[in-house]
Amino acid sequence: MLIVMKFGGTSVGSVPALEKLVEIVKTGRQQGHSLVVVVSAMSGVTDMLLNAAHRAEAGDEETAHTARAAITQKHAEATLHFLGDTPERTAVLAQINSLLDEFELLCHGIRVLGELTPRALDVIAGMGERISVPQVTAILNRAGVPAQGVAATELIVTDGRFGAAVPLVEATAAKTQAGLRPILGAGKTPVITGFIAATEDGIPTTLGRGGSDYTATILGRALEADEVWIWTDVNGVMTTDPRVVPEAHPIAHLSYAEISELSFFGAKVLHSQAIRPARRVGMPVRILNTFEPTHPGTLITANAPESNRAVKAVAAIKNMSLVTVEGPGMAGIPGVAGRTFMGVARTDTNVLMISQASSEQSICFVIPSADVGKVVKSLEQELAREIERRDLEPVRWEDEVVVLAIVGAGMKGTPGISGRLFGALGREKINVIAIAQGSSEFNISLVISRSEADRAVRVIHDEFELEKPD
Repeated sequence: MLIVMKFGGTSVGSVPALEKLVEIVKTGRQQGHSLVVVVSAMSGVTDMLLNAAHRAEAGDEETAHTARAAITQKHAEATLHFLGDTPERTAVLAQINSLLDEFELLCHGIRVLGELTPRALDVIAGMGERISVPQVTAILNRAGVPAQGVAATELIVTDGRFGAAVPLVEATAAKTQAGLRPILGAGKTPVITGFIAATEDGIPTTLGRGGSDYTATILGRALEADEVWIWTDVNGVMTTDPRVVPEAHPIAHLSYAEISELSFFGAKVLHSQAIRPARRVGMPVRILNTFEPTHPGTLITANAPESNRAVKAVAAIKNMSLVTVEGPGMAGIPGVAGRTFMGVARTDTNVLMISQASSEQSICFVIPSADVGKVVKSLEQELAREIERRDLEPVRWEDEVVVLAIVGAGMKGTPGISGRLFGALGREKINVIAIAQGSSEFNISLVISRSEADRAVRVIHDEFELEKPD
């Protein structure tokens, strides 16, 4: 089989993790698979890079020097363990130092200008992956695995939306086939930078934070791979956050629709866009644990096997705010909903959930709390005339709310799910602020107070007996 394997930050973030990576890749090749490896930055590196960039914009260049020293030390220790005092290690460290020179020069320019542009931020954000690739490539070669580093900027072509670029499918397929097939044909394993890409003009972009998953499925589709394996630090997709519910356990099999819902609503094991390329071509995706590689993890396919469990998981997304547009004259104002969301769209803010009363006198929607200020300002400008005439009330919002998503393909057509859900919450006196359900019936979404979120998750997990594996 041709398998694209992606290793996340914790899976390349330490000597023990890198030892597991080598073991996994060796085993895959010994089993006769052709492998493509996608790597993230070592854990913590991207945060250091981004923090230094933002501090430089505020006039602080010292943070960049401190970050460089910490990143250099982190990679020096890993390379010493695997490569020893050898010319291979010297060559890797030279590449890393060159990239960190570029990083410091960028931070200097940001400090002088007092501005961090989206384009500069994408360049800096992707440096951790560019540093990681030569290290992992050298480690694999030393372990007897023929490997060749490749920059994803030479493979994945995107539009120019910095920070969350959209891949151009046909151009990416052509460049990926041309760039990787000869390497695979020579019996080597390509090691590719996750997260980053480039426009048609070669300008660096990124696929969004956590986008190395997306890189793997984009490349998998482009190469017509048999499967994509996402190596992380948990045994697959869990029924809920085990820090909230200790009885949570991995789900053996999910459909594309189910994982799409879960990843959107905070199941951080998979980037929210990553399943789309796989879904388009029916390519299976597995979520596996680097540190327990024999565990079967979670398999994601077009249709999961029939289960006696209608609800499979409950996800929570925190740090949200509920914004409400309402007023007695709202029902008589043509296009008010469209204008409301045009006002939100101008701020480039993601709306996670929408609920509207059938009386048409109110619309509420959930957005990240960090975006509330700019969204409210935009709405007040868009609806200023109606607010002044008292057709609409002033825009109001409620912070410290959480969206809970109850997900499962078996919910479709199953009577009584909503009754059990709200009955369980009612018995525990947990107040539901807003409700939404998609026509797919795969997901019921609720807004509740942050203070009641963890208790609500435990109640729902218990009500639907999610602590008991199928």
